[in-house]
Amino acid sequence: MKWLMLALGSAALIANAPASAQSATPATHPSVLFKTTDGDIRVELYPEKAPKTVANFLDYVKSGQYSGTIFHRVIPGFMIQGGGFTQSYAEKPTRAPIQLESRNGLKNVVGTIAMARTSDPDSATSQFFINTADNAGLDYPGQDGNGYAVFGKVTSGMDVVKKIEGTPTTTRGPMSDVPQTPIVIESATIVSK
Repeated sequence: MKWLMLALGSAALIANAPASAQSATPATHPSVLFKTTDGDIRVELYPEKAPKTVANFLDYVKSGQYSGTIFHRVIPGFMIQGGGFTQSYAEKPTRAPIQLESRNGLKNVVGTIAMARTSDPDSATSQFFINTADNAGLDYPGQDGNGYAVFGKVTSGMDVVKKIEGTPTTTRGPMSDVPQTPIVIESATIVSK
C-alpha cells in the first residue's frame, strides 16, 4: 500500500508538472573552441555516445592542459594530432588513462575528433586527433580488434584543419611528421552554442 501511495503521489507530481518539463529534451552537446596559431577550430562533443571520453577531454580543457600544446603529428590524407606536447617538444604530464569507448557506433570520418592511444586499447589520456579523411580502418574493430574512439566532430574551422594538414613537416628527435613551424593551441575553452 505504501508503494502504491508513492506511485500515485509521483503520478500527481508529473501530471502537475509544466508541459516543458514532461517532454524529453534533446541531449545538449558541449562544444570546445581551440584557438590556434593557424585559426580557430570548434568541436561538438557527444557525451551520450562516449561519456568517459568526453568527461576526460572536458576535464583536460577545464584544467588548461591544451593551452600551449602543439599539433605534433600531421599526416596529409589521414589526420592531425595534438594535445600532448609543448612547443619545446616536451610531453606534458597526464592523468590516468581511460577505458576505450570505440564501440559507440561513431565512425572515423572526415572532421571527427577521436582519442589517440598506444597499442594498449585503454591507454588514451590527453592526446586527440582530427580525421582529415574517412579512416574506416580506425573504426571498431579496426586492424587491432579495438579501433579508436570518436567522441565529436568539427562544426567550424575545417578550413583551419585542412590548412594544418597541408603544412610542411619534418622529423624532430624520435618524432616524425612534425610541422616545421610549430602550430600552437593557444587555448581551449568550453563554449555555449
